[in-house]
Amino acid sequence: MAVAIVASSGWERTGPTGPAAPGSPSRADLGRLLAGVEVVFRRPHVPGYQRGCDAGEACVFGPAWSDDHPGRGGRDGCDTRNNVLARDLRETTFRPGTGNCVVLSGTLDDPYTGERILFRRSDAREVQIDHVYPLAAAWDLGAATWPPQLRRQFANDIDFNLVAVDGEANEDKRDRTPADWLPPASSTRCWFAGKYLTVAVRYGLPVTAADHRALTDAAATCPDANQLSPMTPNAP
Repeated sequence: MAVAIVASSGWERTGPTGPAAPGSPSRADLGRLLAGVEVVFRRPHVPGYQRGCDAGEACVFGPAWSDDHPGRGGRDGCDTRNNVLARDLRETTFRPGTGNCVVLSGTLDDPYTGERILFRRSDAREVQIDHVYPLAAAWDLGAATWPPQLRRQFANDIDFNLVAVDGEANEDKRDRTPADWLPPASSTRCWFAGKYLTVAVRYGLPVTAADHRALTDAAATCPDANQLSPMTPNAP
């Protein structure tokens, strides 16, 4: 099936409202994604998830932000976190001598809150890198059976699953899925739903019935095809 590749909330703070954010899929495109994704009743708990890679830890998705992966940006001499920052920030500055790899500063137009954030490496928690489809959720919903290389690719998928976002929003989201968390900026919920479903379909991961309902509700905020903006935030 051909699908469009795009890019009740548990978070109480509300953000900007208004037209769907640039880069949002059309309502019809999101409907096709909703029709194409597998739906399961609930998220199971699958033992064995450990993100950490210290001694005694399972390191199930490989070292965080590793450059050693087969996707775009892999083995280019720059870690995944800096690759995403360089893509998503503007007015970016780099540490001299790193070949435009290590990001020192920049400005983020945050896709989750709609706020503008000044990033400084000295306060790196202000801007964090989020897995749109959370790693822990992916583990529970199918990734536990994947080969290690595919899990590492998923964890470092710059093109589809990683975005630079407001640190507070990312920490609030954690490993929650759309039934429990959607971006506080309602204008970006269509965009987020498109990103989430695209990852799910691309990797053969299901969504729960509750997530499907939440994503269907988000589709109501999507524009008609003739209202789409050509600008795409966080585009690969």
